[in-house]
Amino acid sequence: MTNSHTTPSLDKTSATEITDVFAAVGDAQTPKHGFFNRLYTGTGAIDVIGKRRMWYIITAAIVLVSLGSIIFRGFNFGIDFEGGSRIQFPAGNATTSAVEDVYRGAIGTDPVSVQTVGAGGSATMLIRSEALNQKQVEALNSALFAEFQPKDKSGNPSRAAISTSDVSETWGSQITRKAIIALAVFLVLVAGYIAIRYEAHMAIAALAALAFDVTVTAGVYSLVGFEVTPATVIGILTILGFSLYDSVVVFDKVEENTHGILHLTRRTYGEQANLAVNQTLMRSINTALIGILPIVGLMVIAVWMLGVGTLKDLALVQLVGLLVGTYSSIFFATPLLVSIKERWGPVAAHTKKVLAKRAGAASARAGVAAERRASVAAGRDYEEAPRKQRAAGQAPRPGARPSGKRHKRRN
Repeated sequence: MTNSHTTPSLDKTSATEITDVFAAVGDAQTPKHGFFNRLYTGTGAIDVIGKRRMWYIITAAIVLVSLGSIIFRGFNFGIDFEGGSRIQFPAGNATTSAVEDVYRGAIGTDPVSVQTVGAGGSATMLIRSEALNQKQVEALNSALFAEFQPKDKSGNPSRAAISTSDVSETWGSQITRKAIIALAVFLVLVAGYIAIRYEAHMAIAALAALAFDVTVTAGVYSLVGFEVTPATVIGILTILGFSLYDSVVVFDKVEENTHGILHLTRRTYGEQANLAVNQTLMRSINTALIGILPIVGLMVIAVWMLGVGTLKDLALVQLVGLLVGTYSSIFFATPLLVSIKERWGPVAAHTKKVLAKRAGAASARAGVAAERRASVAAGRDYEEAPRKQRAAGQAPRPGARPSGKRHKRRN
């Protein structure tokens, strides 16, 4: 018996409904992953490279604010850079507010800073002020002794327990000069290593990220008004190591993902670099969090327990630099590398080739889809182009599926 099958004519409304059903089925079969799932697995949660213009604008805005604050607001240099006097005596029952009141009454101005150094019986009060002459020093020492009765090592009240020293501004300038020399040597060695180990374009991007980190960290100190001390200069030098480490980790993954990319036409250099950023994103975040915890602990110990200003300044600059370095390695260094690579050279030609191929394929698919929709809307059966038949005796093409009688009943 022969079964006849006729295809009923479809009006425009029913054809549209069928198309929507197939679209819904296709969407249901496509796996959906949340943002945090893709972030954790490194499968493209953030399109850093594709939206690099936005990150450039954000980066430029941060740099402009930092430079504006440095130029117009300046820095709050400590006495190690501007010169001044340092007065220190056993704390006893003295408080910082009480010491400030005594200083104000004796000198007539406010001190630069008053802080408690150490804890327990060994705690001392440290006063930093502008340069005082001998008459002012005598008046201040007399007022401090009369108010707090500091004791010497034998436990007896004595004016000798109050020590005064002058700090020359040349000492701070020497530290700055040596720090600049160390920074220049560090940058030359870093640029040479990255250029030899990876490539020159990565060295340029890494140095740009380092310059961004130093500028923004200095801008934060200027904007907030933090006191700049020799510990601040040392801290800025230490954050460069972290920023460089994070950038090199991302660059290493970029090099791995883009190896041999010029011989393929499926993805561009920028897309592979974006994949590398996402694959190392969680590592960068975890490293930053692990680094922040001991810094916060150092700040708590320095401020609340020991009262050591040097530790506080060092921890503060490291905290700011760690956050800035994490941002620059992800949202500035790698996008800048891609922009440099795609500006000229073989990577630029490869990117144009891949995009042109995709545009042609997209046009072909759009034409086929339009023809299919027109056929369905007109009530005609859409016939796809027949596949080329293999000639007798011709070997099957690589990857072809077997074409034997699959449903033959076995006896």
